[in-house]
Amino acid sequence: MASDPGIAQRIAAGMARISLLLRQHAWQAGAAHSLTPTQAQILAALAAHPPRSLRLSGLAELLALTLPTVSDAAAALEKKGMLRRRGDPADRRAGLLELTARGRRAAAAASQWPDHLLSAVDSLPAPMQEQLLAALMAMVRSLQEQGRIPVARMCTNCLYFEPDRFPGAAEPHYCRFVEAPFGLGAFRIDCPDFQPASAEAQRDNQRVLISISLAKGNTHGSPSHPRL
Repeated sequence: MASDPGIAQRIAAGMARISLLLRQHAWQAGAAHSLTPTQAQILAALAAHPPRSLRLSGLAELLALTLPTVSDAAAALEKKGMLRRRGDPADRRAGLLELTARGRRAAAAASQWPDHLLSAVDSLPAPMQEQLLAALMAMVRSLQEQGRIPVARMCTNCLYFEPDRFPGAAEPHYCRFVEAPFGLGAFRIDCPDFQPASAEAQRDNQRVLISISLAKGNTHGSPSHPRL
């Protein structure tokens, strides 16, 4: 059965409404520390990225921003005492950016999601939350393949991920890093322990995830038609 040709537009319209909330929240959260959204993004990225220090070029790639934009924002954060530079042992010509104590406090505030958005997601039934997470991961993967966003540090892209290692179990997947099984609800889109898998493995992982998610959706009475 062919999908509704207008559903993509309706989904995009719904996501656009949610993006308005996120932009508003970013400005409000940043205003408390006199931050622009870009400055807040840099702080949050450094806080989440092991070992919590990056070159300017790495930040630009991670945030999908131009190098001059990141450089200007980083310079402003240095003046505010939220960021400092230190030498890079691997390249004396380059410098690493890392957070100060003040920067870590601001990053914690900038990294928080709006309570009303979390409440809206939490109000959904658990199976629907898992379906939503699987759909978002598939969309991130598609945008990544199109070159629209940088590689996401999510489970299906990770070298440690083993999809459906325990078929039929409540926690069918396995993470070799923590050596533990887990279910869809525990999937991460930005994991600090991420190591990239091969492009072929990433595609195979995504196919398995979509197949399992669709099968679970059918179990809960939601007809689905996979297009892998």
